[in-house]
Amino acid sequence: MKNLFGSNLKYDLKSSLVVFLVALPLCLGIAIASGAPPMSGLIAGIIGGIVIGAISGSHVGVSGPAAGLTVIVLNSINSMGTFELFLATLVVAGLIQLTLGILKAGIIGHYFPHAVIKGMLAAIGLILILKQIPHALGYDVDAMGDETFLQADSHNTFSEIWYAFQFFSPGAIPIVLIAIGILIFFDRPRIKDHKIFGTIPGALWAVISGIVINEFYVIWKPEWKLTGNHLVKIPVLENLGEISNLLVFPDFSMIGEGTFWIVAVTIAIIGSLETLLSIDAADKLDPRKRITPPSRELIAQGIGNTLSGLIGGLPTTAVIVRSTANISSGARTKMSAIFHGVLLMILVLSIPTILNMIPLSCLAAVLFLVGYKLAKPSIFIRIYKNGWDQFIPFLVTVVAILLTDLLVGIGIGLVFGLVFVVKTNFVHSVDVTERKGNYLVKLQKDVSFLNKALLMKELSKIPKGSTVIINAHNAEFIDHDIQEVLNDYIETSADKNITVLLDGFNFKLNKEPA
Repeated sequence: MKNLFGSNLKYDLKSSLVVFLVALPLCLGIAIASGAPPMSGLIAGIIGGIVIGAISGSHVGVSGPAAGLTVIVLNSINSMGTFELFLATLVVAGLIQLTLGILKAGIIGHYFPHAVIKGMLAAIGLILILKQIPHALGYDVDAMGDETFLQADSHNTFSEIWYAFQFFSPGAIPIVLIAIGILIFFDRPRIKDHKIFGTIPGALWAVISGIVINEFYVIWKPEWKLTGNHLVKIPVLENLGEISNLLVFPDFSMIGEGTFWIVAVTIAIIGSLETLLSIDAADKLDPRKRITPPSRELIAQGIGNTLSGLIGGLPTTAVIVRSTANISSGARTKMSAIFHGVLLMILVLSIPTILNMIPLSCLAAVLFLVGYKLAKPSIFIRIYKNGWDQFIPFLVTVVAILLTDLLVGIGIGLVFGLVFVVKTNFVHSVDVTERKGNYLVKLQKDVSFLNKALLMKELSKIPKGSTVIINAHNAEFIDHDIQEVLNDYIETSADKNITVLLDGFNFKLNKEPA
């Protein structure tokens, strides 16, 4: 408890405020992009922060409504017919996730290639930057939480930017430029660590500046004042007794139909994969390199999604945008994620009128910096220096996510990542060296049927009259197909006047050299 509420408290409170400012528009935007009530995104954000944050084993990860599931949720609501029927599938999806966690299925999260995870982070960073350009210019046609290439407003990421430059709102530009300046100033180490200036995060000052400038337009430039779609939109309650009116409850009348179970299983599997990818990525960003128990995370997400479905929320996953904002703001423990959920719950209910004065352009500035930290040029350079077997899967993942969506892009990246893993093992499992007519064939690690063609090719190159030593000291496994190739080579070696010596085999080959 000392670590939670002692020296870490000031860091967690500060970072929770930044995460709150990032989460607020995303919760609303993702709900709108999903074809769900705006309040459903806020409910998911509150549950993701308080409930999942408390149960999760992640120290820096933050959960909430997932942009990667927007298309799936939109299609699921349409196929089910009503939002209430969709909520019932979410309850069942949560129970499926809970079961997967209990069965320790989260271990699959340890098998995602490093290059693909890095590619996902960089792609999300670029998407954040590209998607915020229209909002920075005051062209707020597409929902702020939409991260897909093909958008709900019939445009794509790049055409939206083109239209934004043609139909920009002049009042948004000073707001975003001043907000960026404030964020850069407060992100400097000397300011961030200052006893006074470092107490309140720059993101809050950026938001305050946006509200003040927009209100100042009334006096100076009335035609520049941002209203309507250019501002945050939170449902305003006349009194707290109206909270129950915002809750929507599930309808289980279709639980016996196949469509119901297809939707439930799809949300459970896709949501679990996105969660495992996100916590793996967050762990890599964590300065202290702490590891999140993946199966425990599935249990937390399962409980969170079950509760979210029961009271009218969207599906939740661990989300890398909020997690990145959390980490870069200096979060030390999971209390930051919990505090951000508490802030969502209290401030959305208590001061919605003030929150509805926040211009989306100043929030775009906050997301610009989050995106830049994920996709800095130095990251691309560092991955490139690691070699092509790392850079190509990384780059393919980045491009695929940019041109499709998170889940499809990750799938494409995983395929390329696995191809390069196989290729690397394929090349390094068989090593042939020559010295003065003597040949050493070393079998490394696991030698499977995938190495059969390479081994046959290398053996065929050895000239007549040579001495060949086949060394298997480092081979932990030798496939039966490889044993057959070696047997055939030994059997025919006398015809080529080749002497074959075996070294390090823990089993006998079927044939001996003639």
